[in-house]
Amino acid sequence: MLTNILLVAHLLVAVAIVILVLLQRGKGADMGAAFGGGSAETLFGARGSANFLSRATAGLVTVFFLSSLTLAYIYTHQGGDAASVTGESVTDLGAPAGDDATDPAADTVIEPAGEATDIPAAPQ
Repeated sequence: MLTNILLVAHLLVAVAIVILVLLQRGKGADMGAAFGGGSAETLFGARGSANFLSRATAGLVTVFFLSSLTLAYIYTHQGGDAASVTGESVTDLGAPAGDDATDPAADTVIEPAGEATDIPAAPQ
């Protein structure tokens, strides 16, 4: 449950970082403001918005980095059996199918599909 909450918060922080980066101006935008761009009339002042956006971005990047490390730690230390891509347990892949699957003493030889070839016995 905690992992899901942290994962959702991680995704929301990632989206917020993208939005904040897109809101910021490039370094060349200051020259346009000098010729009447009107940046002095903004809510935060002439340089206030750049400082606020850059500090907010830095804070969100720190939160994103820490949540990435936390999620990586949680996912690598989770308990449970390893599973394959198909969802079957790794230990179940070698078990024979049928009634003999519960008998551990059953001698079952699995032949490969295709033509059977005779392999000569090794000399002793």
